[in-house]
Amino acid sequence: MSPKWKETIKEKARLLRKQGYSYGQLTKELKVPKSTLHEWIRGVKRPAKFSRLDRIRWIKEIQPLGAQGNKRKREKIVSQIIKEAKNEVSKIQINHETRKAILSLLYWAEGTKVRGALQFANTDPKLILLFINLLRQCYKLDESKFRIRLHLHYYHKVKEIKAYWSKLLSIPTNQFEKIYRKSRSKEKKFRRNYGGICFVKYYNVYLKEKIVQYGYALGEKIAGKVHVPVA
Repeated sequence: MSPKWKETIKEKARLLRKQGYSYGQLTKELKVPKSTLHEWIRGVKRPAKFSRLDRIRWIKEIQPLGAQGNKRKREKIVSQIIKEAKNEVSKIQINHETRKAILSLLYWAEGTKVRGALQFANTDPKLILLFINLLRQCYKLDESKFRIRLHLHYYHKVKEIKAYWSKLLSIPTNQFEKIYRKSRSKEKKFRRNYGGICFVKYYNVYLKEKIVQYGYALGEKIAGKVHVPVA
């Protein structure tokens, strides 16, 4: 390339820079590497308004593309984790003792330990169904001793929600207790869910004690005895 031609490109680069062209735009327009452009237009200030426009364009166009890329990457990783988890679980032999162990630890985490009936509560229908299925599989039950209590927000449709839980848990609606409705709060924010909070009750204190003590014994076998100070 001749020195005159090179000087012509330099001048054009400086002119375009003054008109607001970014380094990326200059590279595309002049087919010149950014490192070379940097030497040519050093000291040539780009109008401030174009810097602001670049920022706005980045927020509107470029940033979402990066977020979409990260989302796809994350979804791919999670998909692989799910696949691996299902593969590992498929190899586990789930017998009666395994079910009792899972049930007891589940109740230890989410169930009521104070005096009274067995009571397990959660907002996740999958977890509630897992608990009640394990309970039925591990112990001989009197189905008439089940009671369901629902805590719902103002936006829940009571009849629809009752029918949903009744069908899911195979418990008739005449075994549902009075529903607690939480009034709308202007200050407190909360995450909406479909089914509210479901409390599963089973009126047998001794069964509750069996499940709790099984969990405690299992925890002690795995982690050893733990001294818990009394407040």
